Amino acid sequence: MALLTRTAAESPQRPSNGKHEAILRAAITVFARNGFFNSKVADIAREAGVADGTVYLYFKNKDDLLLSIINEALDEANERIRREMAELTDPLEKLYRIAELHLGLMGNDRDLAIVFEVEIRHSTKFMEEFSATRLSEYLRMVREIIEEGQRTGRFRTEINPQIATKVFFGAMDEMVTNWILSHKAYNLVDYARPVVDLLFRGFARE
Repeated sequence: MALLTRTAAESPQRPSNGKHEAILRAAITVFARNGFFNSKVADIAREAGVADGTVYLYFKNKDDLLLSIINEALDEANERIRREMAELTDPLEKLYRIAELHLGLMGNDRDLAIVFEVEIRHSTKFMEEFSATRLSEYLRMVREIIEEGQRTGRFRTEINPQIATKVFFGAMDEMVTNWILSHKAYNLVDYARPVVDLLFRGFARE
């Protein structure tokens, strides 16, 4: 899944000349390389191959760039989840697929993963914005799948869906962080099913 590659026809509210996407892509690269607070709009403009003033035609400031990266990535992820969940019936298979999509999005774009796992955590402001954005929709979908599993007897009814949802997201988050920090090359998606199995089957023998 590639971030920010939709065409103008798919996103008619965006500029059709590709500069909006190019600037966001450049911001991801620069933030990941230099850190958000050490990056300047001029660095992003240079990376995108545009004039400094052009950035301000599309974004208010550097903060707006970071929030746009977060929102667009989550929009894309949520859209993909909704589409693929409609094709599955088993709640556990749905969780497997969400885990694969989550780890795939981050694993296919290391710079984006660094922005999500490192840069937004440097500020309480950005953490609050992150929690208030499309992340709530992502968490709602996971929670509803867990509740569906409880209704159908797939998951234990004594599980608290809210806590289980946070544990699920936390596990995905930690896997991405470890992948970023690791010096070993491996496919992050390969860990999706083992992690979900551990979460929902537990340590105890059946």
